[in-house]
Formats: sequence, C-alpha cells, structure tokens
Amino acid sequence: MDFQIPIQIPVIPNGISYSSKVLLTGSCFTEHIGDRLQELKFDVLQNPNGILFDPHSVASSLVSYIQNKTYSPADLVYFNELWQSWNHHSRFSNVDAGECLAQINQSQQQAHQFLKQADWLIITLGSSFSYRLIENNSGVANCHRAPAQWFRKHLMTIEETNSALDNCLHQLFQFNPSLRILFTISPVRHIRDGVIENNRSKARLIEVVHHLVNKFDKLYYFPAYELVIDVLRDYRFYDIDLVHPNYPATRFVMEKFMECCVDEASVRLSGEVQQIVTARKHKPFQPATEAHKKFLGAHWEKARDLKARFPFLRLDEELNYFAGK
Repeated sequence: MDFQIPIQIPVIPNGISYSSKVLLTGSCFTEHIGDRLQELKFDVLQNPNGILFDPHSVASSLVSYIQNKTYSPADLVYFNELWQSWNHHSRFSNVDAGECLAQINQSQQQAHQFLKQADWLIITLGSSFSYRLIENNSGVANCHRAPAQWFRKHLMTIEETNSALDNCLHQLFQFNPSLRILFTISPVRHIRDGVIENNRSKARLIEVVHHLVNKFDKLYYFPAYELVIDVLRDYRFYDIDLVHPNYPATRFVMEKFMECCVDEASVRLSGEVQQIVTARKHKPFQPATEAHKKFLGAHWEKARDLKARFPFLRLDEELNYFAGK
C-alpha cells in the first residue's frame, strides 16, 4: 500500500558539482538549500541582497549585480534610527550611513564578480505579491517595519512576472553565457496573504517558471514546492507556525535535491565530507580524556587525507579544530 504520491524528478545532466560556483538568491527557502550546500563545502554565495520574495525584487537585484551597481546615500532611507535600503534585507541596516553603504556595495561587488564566473544560479521564488512605495511606485524588497500606509501591495500578474524574469534571463546569459539556472518555488506558505491568495500567488509563479524552463535550454526546475505540498502533504512536516517546513521536511527535500541536481561523484564525496562535518560538531562531555584525544586525532587524519585527495575542499576550520587550535 502506498502512503505517498510518487513523484518523478528528472535528473539534471551534468548537474552541480564540487567544481561548480553556485549563486543562490530568493526566499528564505533558498537559504535551506544554500546552507546545506555550504555545510558540505560546495562553493556558494547566498542572497547578496538578503532574503527576497517576489520576482520583481529578485530580477532587479540580479540586474544590479550584472551592472555592478554602486549604491549612494540617495538610495538609503533613515527610519527607526537606522539607515536602510528598500532593496536589501535588514541585516545591512546600520546606525551609520557610511557603514550601511559600505556593506551593501561590498556585497554588490562580490556578487558581480561571483556571478560573472558562476556555473549555476539557483532562484527560489516565494510570492507573487510585491510592495511598491506609494510616493514613487518603486519596488520594495523589504519594508523594514515601516508604516503600512507607505506601501501599495500588488499581486503581480503572470505577464508582469514573465516580463521581469524573461528580461533578466536575457541579460544574465549575455553577461555569463555558460551560466545554468535552476528554479524552485518555495514551499513556505504565505498565510498572512490569506490561504486563497497564497495559492493564487504560488500558481502564478509556477506557471511563469514552467513557461521559461520550456523556452530556454539552460533552465531547469526542481519541485521543492511539490515535494512538501503534494508528497509530504501533512502538517506534521511544518513548524509550529504551520507555515515553514520543519527539519524533517527540509532534509527530505535536500535528499531529493542531491539525488537529482548534483552529479554522482559529488554526491559520493559529500558523504565523506558529511562525516568530517558531523565530527566537528561533536560536543564532548569530557574533552580532556584520552578517548576524546584519540577521536580528534583520528578525524584529523581523515580530514587531512580527504583534503590531500581533494585540495579544493575548504576543511581548514575542521583541521584546526581536530588539531586543537
């Protein structure tokens, strides 16, 4: 008897590998994927603008990386005792305008250079709802808890979403012709918009993404949304807020991601890396014992041997920890 609907996920030919540079951008679910890849020592850059939810914000940020845009004081707003950017997450906000701009522009420069060399771009879209400043109708990626009357909430049409992303994709492929792009739709449920509105929002994203994947050769789709909504399909796979997928759900999605989006050799290597990473997280009750010293020594040798076989792996932190530094 089957208790889950089977889902056939095509394996991406020549998928992500340890030699790949991977830029990730989009919603908070982007960071589940990025954090896992980073933990396994893949070469990744995550969300240079911070978390972004709607297609307009995602496309605008990517175009700004292509153009290597430099932000100026005129691009900041002072609110709640902080200098902030409507295009950036609050992690860039600062009491000092110069520090705020320095962090933003450093991230912009890093994203420009990384994107130019990237092999993969993973885009996770969260919502079709975008916010616009009423005073000039410009897009807002983060409202920074400003008064609601400053903004107009807009459900992007399929045509608007397609236009924003299509234009962005053309610029991306012109900027980096070897770039391959993987789209996902976030399974996080935007219930604040309302259940019906959330479903309308997700449906528009899915329609546009599949249209684009069918249009461009170097575009792919990974069904993170469908794996949670249709395969797991149970509130026990959500956190207490009933909105965000919980740890078992995200691990399930990442297992499928590794199977279908990462090449076989890298999947095998990631298993060895995982053993080293897990050992690094071990919290000893008695660190002064001979048993723990032997544990550290054995894993230092494993990490050293792994590094010798695969010099590109970033294992310095683990090697230093096992060496007692």
